Amino acid sequence: MTDTSTNTLYTIVIYSEHHVGLLNQLSIIFTRRCLNIESISASLSSRPDVHKITITCRSNSEMMDKVIKQIEKRIDVIKAFLYTDDDLVYQEVALYKVSTDKLMAERNHEDIIRRHGARILQLTPEYTVLEKTGHSHETLSLFEELKPYGIKQFTRSGRVAITKSPVEHVDLFLRSREAQRENI
Repeated sequence: MTDTSTNTLYTIVIYSEHHVGLLNQLSIIFTRRCLNIESISASLSSRPDVHKITITCRSNSEMMDKVIKQIEKRIDVIKAFLYTDDDLVYQEVALYKVSTDKLMAERNHEDIIRRHGARILQLTPEYTVLEKTGHSHETLSLFEELKPYGIKQFTRSGRVAITKSPVEHVDLFLRSREAQRENI
């Protein structure tokens, strides 16, 4: 990676043990470098007892390489990987709570929902909750289209991502580490 602009969105995938305080330690790494975390999500991974933290951040490759090295110095971190959007399949989930009266007054409300691939999660006389899964520009596009109908609440998840690689990179790393231990 030779990108020197600070406009590239990077995705950092961190595999770790599940211990208290790691998120705080990771946050400090970004804060010390004046980097803003765009999104963050955490979950179990495909490996038992290994958790996956996905962070997105805008920066340049040189800075992100430094961040990865600092992250990997944390005791609870097994391995961290740096990706661009081209390396990943990724999505986020957005929820929208809108006024039912205003939404139903719109003659094309079904068209709006279908066109954006959204779905209704809950419908009450006071509000309707819609869900949209997609990239951030898609979830924000629906947000903009729903504004005239009185958005009461809105939230987006952090990015969830998997690599396009046919293998899980953390598996390769753990196998090589185990092989090194066996040779010692």
